[in-house]
Amino acid sequence: MFQDSFPIELKDDVEYVSSNISMKTYNNVRNGESEEQSSWILLDNQRITFPYRVYYIDNIDSLNKKYTPEQITVYHCIFSRSCDGYVREKHIKALLSCDLPAWAIPYIIKVSDEYVIEILESIYQSLKNINTDDFKAICHKNLQSFLYGHDRMISYWNEFYRTQCYKYHNYVGYQLYKECYGYNRSLDKLRIT
Repeated sequence: MFQDSFPIELKDDVEYVSSNISMKTYNNVRNGESEEQSSWILLDNQRITFPYRVYYIDNIDSLNKKYTPEQITVYHCIFSRSCDGYVREKHIKALLSCDLPAWAIPYIIKVSDEYVIEILESIYQSLKNINTDDFKAICHKNLQSFLYGHDRMISYWNEFYRTQCYKYHNYVGYQLYKECYGYNRSLDKLRIT
């Protein structure tokens, strides 16, 4: 469980975290992970693939004392994919408040193409004044996924936030993609359709 979601050198940590995750799911969903996956190439060229959503119930409060800092980061990454937006937000904020390893960056980028504006605002506030070169490098290494995510972010702005923020250039998602992830319109020319 989750072995492909992290670099190979974290195998033991991932196994330990996975063995301690509650198998209880929201609404007794049969599968704890969605079939849809998100695949990313890391800076060291390893590929990770993680579920679009996890349906397991978050039980970190009862486990925190059992985990090393690296295992806690693995746990936060897993639950940043939760079907519950409040759980996603809690774990994204936890990731952003720690010394974030490069292998965790795709989890932050992926949640940036979703519709919960509070999560986008948290990410932007955490990243806007720091060096985000590793974020930009991963975005450019995964250009098609990055551009697809940018498109999703725009569609959510259009659907849910256009009346609150009429000018797209003022929308926090746009600022996050442009300033922190390195999006610019010239990248669209590299899009594979």
